Amino acid sequence: MKCTIRGCPGTYETRETVCVERASGQLIVIEHVPVDVCDVCGDMLFWPETVRHLEALRRADTPPARTAPVYAYA
Repeated sequence: MKCTIRGCPGTYETRETVCVERASGQLIVIEHVPVDVCDVCGDMLFWPETVRHLEALRRADTPPARTAPVYAYA
């Protein structure tokens, strides 16, 4: 699919990304999220079903697969 950014000649290709969000005072990291990325400008498009799945993961009461330390830049 052609990039939706005005003037960009690129096309989207499916890749994986990492989403980092803050919810209820905690950081949530979700790996291996599918996303379409423009090969020229880097614009990212998430499919609606991917967004729904991310929202469901945020609401889930299941423990995370792993935990990681978080450092504050001070």
